[in-house]
Amino acid sequence: DKKFLTKFGFAFGAILIFLIGYYVFVSPKLKAQEEKILIMTENQQKIEEYTNNIETLRKAIEILEPDFNKNSKLFHSKKEVEDLYQDISNFALANGLSIININKREPMGVGNNQASSEDQSNENNPDAQNFLYFKIPVEYEIKGNFLGYLKFRRALASSAKVINFDKEEINIEKETQGQVLSKGTISIVGLPDEYK
Repeated sequence: DKKFLTKFGFAFGAILIFLIGYYVFVSPKLKAQEEKILIMTENQQKIEEYTNNIETLRKAIEILEPDFNKNSKLFHSKKEVEDLYQDISNFALANGLSIININKREPMGVGNNQASSEDQSNENNPDAQNFLYFKIPVEYEIKGNFLGYLKFRRALASSAKVINFDKEEINIEKETQGQVLSKGTISIVGLPDEYK
């Protein structure tokens, strides 16, 4: 029957045109949207993972922060050693003292089983990498009145970083009443990677 074949031909053509249109125009858009949805889902999972990691790291920082603060007060970087010179000068001037001499000696390594290592500088020392930390001595001579010197010491002792007073000798100046000459050695400590 011609009518049936015509209807069948139209139906088949319509289905063929629909399928061609679907696979040429619609299907690529759907695939692109599926890929975007997949990427978005992966990104959401990563965001959740990173959020959990942030919380874990925040808790770890809270646990480590007291140790960091304690150790950062103890150890000095090379720049902080230079700042120490400036602090000594500023504290002396603020309290009416004169600096006669200030001198940094060579850093001395301090290690686990090396009782004598404090007497060795890190120069010409093959065991320098075995040191736990370095002790950096700073010698000074300051002249002025005794009250000003006490204020100077208090200012130096209340620095943010730990400063050790290793040796101190205070002599009264006979020529000028109320004046003292202080010779002392302070020391600070630094981490090995800063002073090798």
